[in-house]
Amino acid sequence: MSIRHNKKRKTKEKNGKVIRLAAKWKSGFFSVIFSRFGLVIFLLLMQIGVMMSVWSFLKDLVADYILVIQGIFEVIVIISLMNRPMSSSAKISWMLLITAMPLSGTLFYVWTTVEMGYGTTKHDLVRINEQSKKYIRKNDAAAKHLRSINRESFALAKYLNTYNSTAVYENVRTEYFPFGEDKFERMLEELEKAKKFIFLEYFIIEEGYMWGRILDILTRKADEGVEVRVMYDGTCDFSKLPHDYPKRLRSVGIQCRVWERIKPVITSSYNYRDHRKLLIIDGKTAFCGGINLADEYINHIQKFGQWKDTAVMIEGAAVDEFTVMFLKMWNIKESEPEDFSLFLGKYDKSIHCEGCVIPYSESPLNEHQIAERVYSDILYTAKEYVYIMTPYLVLDDELMSALRFAAERGVDVRIVMPGIPDKKIIWALGKNYYRYLIKAGVRIFEYKPGFVHSKIFLSDNIKAVVGTINLDYRSLYHHFECALYLCGTPSIKDIQSDFSDVFSKSKEITIDSVKHEKVIIKLTGAVMRLIAPLL
Repeated sequence: MSIRHNKKRKTKEKNGKVIRLAAKWKSGFFSVIFSRFGLVIFLLLMQIGVMMSVWSFLKDLVADYILVIQGIFEVIVIISLMNRPMSSSAKISWMLLITAMPLSGTLFYVWTTVEMGYGTTKHDLVRINEQSKKYIRKNDAAAKHLRSINRESFALAKYLNTYNSTAVYENVRTEYFPFGEDKFERMLEELEKAKKFIFLEYFIIEEGYMWGRILDILTRKADEGVEVRVMYDGTCDFSKLPHDYPKRLRSVGIQCRVWERIKPVITSSYNYRDHRKLLIIDGKTAFCGGINLADEYINHIQKFGQWKDTAVMIEGAAVDEFTVMFLKMWNIKESEPEDFSLFLGKYDKSIHCEGCVIPYSESPLNEHQIAERVYSDILYTAKEYVYIMTPYLVLDDELMSALRFAAERGVDVRIVMPGIPDKKIIWALGKNYYRYLIKAGVRIFEYKPGFVHSKIFLSDNIKAVVGTINLDYRSLYHHFECALYLCGTPSIKDIQSDFSDVFSKSKEITIDSVKHEKVIIKLTGAVMRLIAPLL
């Protein structure tokens, strides 16, 4: 990587116009060392060195009592750990770490528990959540409609309304996209229609063909007086975009904010990433799903074979909920948040469509693990089948039990995983669960054409979830996420068709193939399973 970037420039590619505000990152050992990334790593290592020096000094100062003090400290930490509202898998992993490395493991646990540096952000989140509740109101008519379609979904809706301030919406048009390139073309069409505002919130934005085409439209729309806001996760600073990219966007009339930039300060707040992928246009249309704004997501380039990703477009009253999600993150640091109502109620009120939808979000603040409970509810209430697509499989005891119990009571449970992984260690960890799931009756498939990045649940021809939430600890416990729960909508049939296509292109994994897996993969998965909740 290089800290030197060209000034604003325009390039063209065969398939259309592409605007770039920065040059490609340069690679090389010295480029990395002398980049901002290298500087941040160096300063973080210095802080760790200072902390170790202080500890060494204190250790020498109370040398006669150090073992007693350390023992008391560890007992207090273990008591605290066992009394925390945490999954049993996570508790076991922490206990193993503390047992193997008593001092450093204990200090690491305390560091993550205290959430040093995240206190202000947590306070801001609580405040903005309370202030924004007035913008989402319970819709009794829609809830009654949902109850007539599916009673289990109605019960889940009550839970989400109580613990996530989420409403049920009817007369919402949904359009499902089985691949990133499908969403991309529709996205460009909708962006061209923008008259008032465009809000984008994405985990990854990377310069290239996809982002260049979008940026061209955003720049033109900003010139026309459309309010354009872009928000992306701070990890993009290291490998995707230059540090001053918000300034570069502002130079072409686009407002930009970055969530939790990586700074040379030791803090556990870096654990909580903005993993959402949201686009809202004029309060009339919203997009949600797993697709980031980078070329591999639309198969313009191929890194791991064919990139299989999905998304959904929403038109109707439910767009308001996604607008509120975005505005909460945008205003989180504001002492006086803007008036959200200026951007609400703009949807097409003439839309009439079957079924109901429930947009919902997840954040590290949710004590109830909303995302996991939605997935578990689908598994526990399924009658015929549950089909799942996920790039990663890192399960806690609760989800493992839900998956196995569904299969054991005769539900056809199928999980589609990547045939070509993007992270081989996490892929090996996922394979470690195969044996236990297959023995319970769960069917595992690996997508032969390439990498599955979709995050979808489908059940009983009636309900589905499309969103950003992976089946791993990061998505379920540490990230800001979003998804759309669908019940009885016409797009359910499109999701069914997509699964049928995916199964036809996938290889089913059997117990025999698990037994003959490479030893190195088995060993890696077994070792990583010990610390899976800490990844």
